[in-house]
Amino acid sequence: MAFRSKPAKKKEPLNETALYEYAIKTLGRHMRTETELRRLLMTRAEQGARGEAAVKAVIAQLKEHGYLNDQSFAETYTRLRQENEKLGARRVRNDLRQKGIKSEVIEEAVEARYGEANEEALARQYLSRKRIRKPDGPKDTARVMRRLVTAGFSTGTIYKVLRTWDVPDEELAALDDIDIDAATSDAKTHEE
Repeated sequence: MAFRSKPAKKKEPLNETALYEYAIKTLGRHMRTETELRRLLMTRAEQGARGEAAVKAVIAQLKEHGYLNDQSFAETYTRLRQENEKLGARRVRNDLRQKGIKSEVIEEAVEARYGEANEEALARQYLSRKRIRKPDGPKDTARVMRRLVTAGFSTGTIYKVLRTWDVPDEELAALDDIDIDAATSDAKTHEE
Protein backbone atom coordinates (compact mmCIF):
# COMPACT_ATOMS: atom_id res chain seq x y z
CA MET A 1 0.00 0.00 0.00
CA ALA A 2 1.49 3.30 -1.05
CA PHE A 3 1.34 6.26 1.23
CA ARG A 4 0.19 9.47 -0.29
CA SER A 5 1.46 12.70 1.06
CA LYS A 6 -0.84 15.62 1.35
CA PRO A 7 -0.50 18.05 -1.49
CA ALA A 8 1.41 21.12 -0.38
CA LYS A 9 -0.79 24.04 0.46
CA LYS A 10 -0.41 26.84 -1.98
CA LYS A 11 1.19 29.67 -0.06
CA GLU A 12 -0.46 33.03 -0.14
CA PRO A 13 1.52 35.72 -1.96
CA LEU A 14 3.40 38.05 0.34
CA ASN A 15 3.09 41.82 0.32
CA GLU A 16 6.16 44.08 0.27
CA THR A 17 6.58 44.18 4.07
CA ALA A 18 6.24 40.41 4.41
CA LEU A 19 8.63 39.91 1.47
CA TYR A 20 11.21 42.10 3.22
CA GLU A 21 10.90 40.08 6.45
CA TYR A 22 11.11 36.83 4.47
CA ALA A 23 14.24 38.10 2.67
CA ILE A 24 15.90 39.07 5.98
CA LYS A 25 15.22 35.62 7.44
CA THR A 26 16.49 33.97 4.27
CA LEU A 27 19.69 36.00 4.26
CA GLY A 28 20.15 35.20 7.94
CA ARG A 29 20.20 31.50 7.16
CA HIS A 30 22.27 31.57 3.97
CA MET A 31 24.29 34.15 2.07
CA ARG A 32 22.78 34.80 -1.35
CA THR A 33 23.45 36.83 -4.46
CA GLU A 34 20.99 39.39 -5.73
CA THR A 35 19.99 37.06 -8.57
CA GLU A 36 19.37 34.11 -6.23
CA LEU A 37 17.35 36.22 -3.80
CA ARG A 38 15.30 37.80 -6.60
CA ARG A 39 14.38 34.31 -7.91
CA LEU A 40 13.41 33.19 -4.43
CA LEU A 41 11.32 36.28 -3.72
CA MET A 42 9.50 35.98 -7.05
CA THR A 43 8.20 32.56 -5.95
CA ARG A 44 6.60 34.17 -2.89
CA ALA A 45 5.41 37.45 -4.43
CA GLU A 46 2.19 38.23 -6.25
CA GLN A 47 2.12 37.32 -9.91
CA GLY A 48 2.46 40.15 -12.37
CA ALA A 49 3.64 43.73 -12.25
CA ARG A 50 2.69 44.33 -8.59
CA GLY A 51 4.76 41.40 -7.43
CA GLU A 52 7.73 42.42 -9.57
CA ALA A 53 7.54 45.97 -8.20
CA ALA A 54 7.43 44.66 -4.62
CA VAL A 55 10.47 42.44 -5.22
CA LYS A 56 12.35 45.32 -6.82
CA ALA A 57 11.56 47.56 -3.84
CA VAL A 58 12.66 44.90 -1.35
CA ILE A 59 15.94 44.33 -3.22
CA ALA A 60 16.58 48.10 -3.22
CA GLN A 61 15.91 48.30 0.54
CA LEU A 62 18.23 45.36 1.26
CA LYS A 63 21.00 46.96 -0.76
CA GLU A 64 20.46 50.31 0.95
CA HIS A 65 20.71 48.70 4.39
CA GLY A 66 23.82 46.74 3.37
CA TYR A 67 22.22 43.30 3.64
CA LEU A 68 22.67 42.47 -0.04
CA ASN A 69 25.97 43.12 -1.81
CA ASP A 70 27.22 40.98 -4.70
CA GLN A 71 30.76 42.38 -4.38
CA SER A 72 30.95 41.32 -0.75
CA PHE A 73 29.37 37.96 -1.58
CA ALA A 74 31.96 37.30 -4.33
CA GLU A 75 34.87 38.23 -2.07
CA THR A 76 33.66 36.04 0.79
CA TYR A 77 32.73 33.14 -1.48
CA THR A 78 36.15 33.26 -3.18
CA ARG A 79 38.02 33.43 0.12
CA LEU A 80 36.09 30.52 1.63
CA ARG A 81 36.49 28.32 -1.46
CA GLN A 82 40.23 28.91 -1.51
CA GLU A 83 40.87 28.60 2.24
CA ASN A 84 38.44 25.82 3.15
CA GLU A 85 37.87 23.75 0.03
CA LYS A 86 41.23 24.46 -1.66
CA LEU A 87 39.54 24.96 -5.03
CA GLY A 88 41.22 26.46 -8.09
CA ALA A 89 40.37 29.83 -9.60
CA ARG A 90 38.56 28.42 -12.66
CA ARG A 91 36.06 26.52 -10.50
CA VAL A 92 35.37 29.57 -8.33
CA ARG A 93 34.82 31.73 -11.45
CA ASN A 94 32.34 29.19 -12.86
CA ASP A 95 30.47 28.88 -9.57
CA LEU A 96 30.12 32.65 -9.19
CA ARG A 97 28.97 32.98 -12.81
CA GLN A 98 26.25 30.39 -12.14
CA LYS A 99 25.14 32.36 -9.10
CA GLY A 100 24.52 35.40 -11.29
CA ILE A 101 27.48 37.60 -10.33
CA LYS A 102 28.67 40.05 -12.99
CA SER A 103 31.91 39.22 -14.83
CA GLU A 104 33.84 42.29 -13.68
CA VAL A 105 32.96 41.58 -10.03
CA ILE A 106 34.04 37.95 -10.45
CA GLU A 107 37.36 38.88 -12.02
CA GLU A 108 38.09 41.45 -9.31
CA ALA A 109 37.35 39.01 -6.47
CA VAL A 110 39.20 36.07 -8.02
CA GLU A 111 42.25 38.14 -8.99
CA ALA A 112 42.47 39.62 -5.49
CA ARG A 113 42.43 36.15 -3.93
CA TYR A 114 44.25 34.00 -6.49
CA GLY A 115 46.58 36.59 -8.07
CA GLU A 116 49.59 35.71 -5.92
CA ALA A 117 48.49 32.19 -4.90
CA ASN A 118 50.68 29.19 -5.66
CA GLU A 119 48.31 27.01 -7.67
CA GLU A 120 50.51 23.91 -7.39
CA ALA A 121 50.58 24.15 -3.58
CA LEU A 122 46.82 24.70 -3.56
CA ALA A 123 46.33 21.60 -5.76
CA ARG A 124 48.43 19.54 -3.34
CA GLN A 125 46.37 20.84 -0.42
CA TYR A 126 43.20 19.89 -2.31
CA LEU A 127 44.52 16.36 -2.89
CA SER A 128 45.47 16.04 0.77
CA ARG A 129 42.09 17.36 1.90
CA LYS A 130 40.31 14.83 -0.30
CA ARG A 131 42.75 12.06 0.75
CA ILE A 132 43.69 11.36 -2.84
CA ARG A 133 46.87 9.32 -3.05
CA LYS A 134 49.48 8.77 -5.73
CA PRO A 135 47.86 6.97 -8.68
CA ASP A 136 48.69 3.28 -9.22
CA GLY A 137 47.95 3.05 -12.93
CA PRO A 138 46.49 4.78 -15.96
CA LYS A 139 42.91 4.64 -14.65
CA ASP A 140 43.92 6.13 -11.31
CA THR A 141 45.96 8.82 -13.05
CA ALA A 142 42.96 9.77 -15.20
CA ARG A 143 40.74 9.82 -12.11
CA VAL A 144 43.14 12.14 -10.27
CA MET A 145 43.32 14.42 -13.30
CA ARG A 146 39.52 14.60 -13.57
CA ARG A 147 39.23 15.46 -9.88
CA LEU A 148 41.80 18.25 -10.23
CA VAL A 149 40.14 19.60 -13.38
CA THR A 150 36.80 19.66 -11.58
CA ALA A 151 38.41 21.46 -8.65
CA GLY A 152 39.41 24.23 -11.08
CA PHE A 153 43.13 23.68 -11.61
CA SER A 154 44.90 24.28 -14.91
CA THR A 155 46.27 21.33 -16.87
CA GLY A 156 49.80 22.74 -16.48
CA THR A 157 49.48 22.59 -12.69
CA ILE A 158 47.98 19.11 -12.86
CA TYR A 159 50.89 17.82 -14.95
CA LYS A 160 53.39 19.37 -12.48
CA VAL A 161 51.71 17.58 -9.58
CA LEU A 162 51.59 14.27 -11.45
CA ARG A 163 55.26 14.57 -12.50
CA THR A 164 56.35 15.03 -8.89
CA TRP A 165 54.58 11.76 -8.17
CA ASP A 166 56.76 10.14 -10.88
CA VAL A 167 53.78 9.18 -12.99
CA PRO A 168 55.17 7.46 -16.14
CA ASP A 169 55.28 9.60 -19.30
CA GLU A 170 53.03 7.11 -21.15
CA GLU A 171 50.24 7.71 -18.62
CA LEU A 172 50.71 11.49 -18.88
CA ALA A 173 50.58 11.28 -22.69
CA ALA A 174 47.32 9.30 -22.47
CA LEU A 175 45.83 12.15 -20.45
CA ASP A 176 46.12 14.47 -23.45
CA ASP A 177 43.16 12.59 -24.94
CA ILE A 178 40.87 13.33 -21.99
CA ASP A 179 38.13 15.80 -22.84
CA ILE A 180 38.37 18.45 -20.11
CA ASP A 181 34.70 19.50 -20.37
CA ALA A 182 33.49 15.91 -20.17
CA ALA A 183 35.83 15.23 -17.24
CA THR A 184 34.49 18.27 -15.42
CA SER A 185 30.84 17.30 -15.79
CA ASP A 186 31.52 13.63 -14.93
CA ALA A 187 33.51 14.47 -11.81
CA LYS A 188 30.97 17.05 -10.58
CA THR A 189 28.28 14.39 -10.82
CA HIS A 190 30.37 11.97 -8.74
CA GLU A 191 31.21 14.59 -6.08
CA GLU A 192 27.53 15.30 -5.44
